Amino acid sequence: MGIFDVPAARLIEAVSTDLKQKLKEPGFVDYVKTGAHAERTPDRKDWFYVRSASVLYRVYKNGNGGTGRLRTYYGGRKNRGVKPEKKRKASGKVIRTCLQELEKAGLLKKAKSGRVVTGKGEKLLFDKARIIEKDFKEEVAKTQKDKAERVEKAATRKAERQKKAEEAKRAREQKIAEEKKAQELELAKQEAAKQAEDKGGANERGGTEAKKA
Repeated sequence: MGIFDVPAARLIEAVSTDLKQKLKEPGFVDYVKTGAHAERTPDRKDWFYVRSASVLYRVYKNGNGGTGRLRTYYGGRKNRGVKPEKKRKASGKVIRTCLQELEKAGLLKKAKSGRVVTGKGEKLLFDKARIIEKDFKEEVAKTQKDKAERVEKAATRKAERQKKAEEAKRAREQKIAEEKKAQELELAKQEAAKQAEDKGGANERGGTEAKKA
């Protein structure tokens, strides 16, 4: 697995931790913004090391990296109130300081245009990528396992719901059948009672007529 096969955010975070022992933090980190587009200073105390690690990764990915190109990449949209937002480049001072510190640490070197990653810098990126690779594979395997378990549980719940729905349907059908049967029995009883009543009335009329005769 190579540098680009692991999540960039995790690789940059891992490299930034290592850079804390390699780079010297400038004195302006507590006071400056990362560009004119930013409204306030960064929230993270170690933002300079994270930005330096990101610059190292960006130079490795895009080849020769100069201040101008990196300023454009790290820039953003400036909020101008009621006016439309406008693109602003990132701070050149911050980018130059990151490049200079990385160069002093032997991770970058000057080229004909901009800077390129040295063998030491590439080794640092590869070493961190290999460390992340193992954890990343375990997380992917765990994620896939959890997903399979969730799918299985969802299928089980769906089957249970279908079973309950079928049982409820059968219960309703059985209840309807019993009610219908009870109604038929009641109608049969009423019909039998009516027939018996009619038969009794006919017998009474026959007896009355016999007495008159």
